[in-house]
Amino acid sequence: MERAADKLSDWIPLLRDLRQYRKEWLTRDVVAGFSVTAVQVPTAIAYANLAGFPPEVGLYASILPLLVYALLGSSRQLVLGPDAATCAMIAALLLPMAGGDLEYYLKLSAALAIMAGLLMVFGGMARMGFIVNFFSRPILIGYLNGIALSIIAGQLGKLFGVAVVNRDFGPSLLELAGRLGKTHGYSLGVGLATLALLILTRRYAPRAPAALIALLVASLIVFLIGLDTRAVKLVGEVPSGLPSFVLPGLGYEGVQTIFMSAIGLVIVCFTSGMLTARSFAARNGYGINADQEMRAFGLANIASGLCGGFAITGADSRTAVNDASGGKTQLVSVVAALTTAGVVLFLTQPLGHLPVPALAAVLIFSAWGLLDVVGMRRLHTIDHFEFGLSLLTMVGVLIIGVLPGVVIAILLALLHVLIKIYRPADTLLGIVPGMEGYNDLSLSEDARPVPGMIIYRFDAPLLFFNADYFKARILSLVDDAESKPRWFVLNTESISQMDITGTQAIDDLITELQSRGVHLVVARPKLYMRKYSQPMGLGKKIGAENIFFSVHSAVETILEREAHGGVPDDGN
Repeated sequence: MERAADKLSDWIPLLRDLRQYRKEWLTRDVVAGFSVTAVQVPTAIAYANLAGFPPEVGLYASILPLLVYALLGSSRQLVLGPDAATCAMIAALLLPMAGGDLEYYLKLSAALAIMAGLLMVFGGMARMGFIVNFFSRPILIGYLNGIALSIIAGQLGKLFGVAVVNRDFGPSLLELAGRLGKTHGYSLGVGLATLALLILTRRYAPRAPAALIALLVASLIVFLIGLDTRAVKLVGEVPSGLPSFVLPGLGYEGVQTIFMSAIGLVIVCFTSGMLTARSFAARNGYGINADQEMRAFGLANIASGLCGGFAITGADSRTAVNDASGGKTQLVSVVAALTTAGVVLFLTQPLGHLPVPALAAVLIFSAWGLLDVVGMRRLHTIDHFEFGLSLLTMVGVLIIGVLPGVVIAILLALLHVLIKIYRPADTLLGIVPGMEGYNDLSLSEDARPVPGMIIYRFDAPLLFFNADYFKARILSLVDDAESKPRWFVLNTESISQMDITGTQAIDDLITELQSRGVHLVVARPKLYMRKYSQPMGLGKKIGAENIFFSVHSAVETILEREAHGGVPDDGN
């Protein structure tokens, strides 16, 4: 019975947390849940506005998905929900497909959430949580910077009270510049006042729900002064009531249309959400199961799509509020979901009075928080290539679109990895004064090679695309040596993988070295190398007496053989 309970807890981590629950945590979790709701309601409406959805859609995406993740997620602090970067990506991917048809756009977004969710569920079951590591930090910084700038550019028109039709970064700024003469002063005043209040609240009361306070004050000002009668645009009526379950009927062609978008969304949503989850898990002293998270993210997104929402991910701001409020378990998300449901049922009328310029200010403020200038500077200092990769991702997102920009950046990152493996770092080993054993000759000016031999370490897998370089590099070391070596000691400890082409390269190398009067010795071979050496006859060709488990034993044996004036059988 206990084993069954443990197995169920593996699938539903909240059960394990509840079994270990302490009474003193309840107050913290409830308070944290209310605090999350205070941030979640206004930001959900703002992010829905960003993506071009009615405000209630953002609220729908903040109820059932939170309950699903609360049951299944392995993070105790992460709060799922609408996110600025995800909403911007959804708009960039789907608005052109919808062609201005709001009903079709809602169907597309719900279907995209379900499809992305299914991909994540299958990926989690197939233990593919490792894909989070493919979206490197430089790419993520560039992606978020590009998204942030595109959000800011897209919201400036609403802040100035000017209609801007174009959604692309450059054209939207040019269109806005041409219409600045038509700026609506009252709208700009409301927006700037909201922005100022957000900044002041964040600075002097960092734990307070800045977005909620700013929007309440902005709504109160608009109501008291009567700015709604002076053409300051409001959100408008927000329907009350919980969402109904609907399966969006797109048909086979519609599904085909959004499939590639779903793959891109999975990579972005899961990676950004996992970074947040890992960050707060490390802060609270526990680990995250990537495969479990992938399944939980997937089922939460399916739930969002089925109840008329859109794709969601880990929400940085709400997670930070949860952690700062002392939330201990996913009971926080349960409380937040239930209180958000209460707002949808009973408090939607006041939400309709939110001024659009104030929502634009909230989005601009949130987007500004996504900008990581410090990260870009650090990349520029440490690695110019990764800085260029980050910059290219940002420019790609801004100019050619979210998905193409990210795909190009990922391909370039993979190419960079292949280049590093194709021409990897390698090391010549020898005697370094003051150090035991045989070490990197570059560590000291007084280091010297062992007379009569070259000790070499290849620091990469030996595969089909670097096998020729491996062979050419070793032969050049032999040919360019100041004094002709009689022995070549190949330290294979860093060759973590080897395919059949790599094996053939070693076979060819033995022959080439023998023709130069040099004998090959292998030190520290990996266990997996045996399966290649036996069928190809490498073990016989090298000779068992020339294979050693350490560099030290290889060198000592060679010196002993030299002292006796003998060389090993070369296998011929």
